[in-house]
Amino acid sequence: MEAPRILIVDDEKDLCQLMKTTLMKEGFAEVETAGTLQEGWEKFEQFAPSIAILDIMLPDGEGYDLCRKIRETSRIPILFLSAKSDEVDKILGLAIGGDDYITKPFSPKEVAYRVKAQLRRAGIYTMESSARTMEKKEKTVGVFKMNTEETEITKNGQRLELTAKEVGLMACFLRHPNQILSKETLFRTVWGEDFYGADNTLMVHIRRLREKVEDSPSKPKHILTVKGLGYRFIPH
Repeated sequence: MEAPRILIVDDEKDLCQLMKTTLMKEGFAEVETAGTLQEGWEKFEQFAPSIAILDIMLPDGEGYDLCRKIRETSRIPILFLSAKSDEVDKILGLAIGGDDYITKPFSPKEVAYRVKAQLRRAGIYTMESSARTMEKKEKTVGVFKMNTEETEITKNGQRLELTAKEVGLMACFLRHPNQILSKETLFRTVWGEDFYGADNTLMVHIRRLREKVEDSPSKPKHILTVKGLGYRFIPH
């Protein structure tokens, strides 16, 4: 069975990243994001997703409009995300072809389980396919390797003695090598909480992590600070 492909269309970049990270941790390797209706349509045509998650309020239109456009050519499951909780909005979303409606704020884990439920109904996802995906999740990135459960990480074949939070940070870095990850994204992913006021906590953990990962912690070559943006992980 082909691995499911998931498209997320939402103009909140941090939220998109959080959902993408959660879905990938649940075993979905192919997840694309878009921030506008136009970009969402372009990604839909290029990526051919198995399921789409659409925010209703987008900068250049509504998720309802993108749903209608998708429904002209495809019957993939569509989940709506919205800050609107009125019954009429939910009814409209389902009436125009949506399969589920999730009200913000929500748990990313809840979204992941609803995605699984819709894919199962569509015959695209089974527990067996999930297990096969998880088997493939063990990955080598540069000189680092992460096991399937994301509980053990090695560098050049040597196991790194990391705390749970440090493993969480490294897992996030290894899933997104060479990308800039914001402090907000890292904190929400690893701590599961809002970032506000937690800058010092994250900095302390990054410093301790560098002491275990870097050959020269004062001159890091793997975990780099990108001023004003966050951190970039270089795996080589």
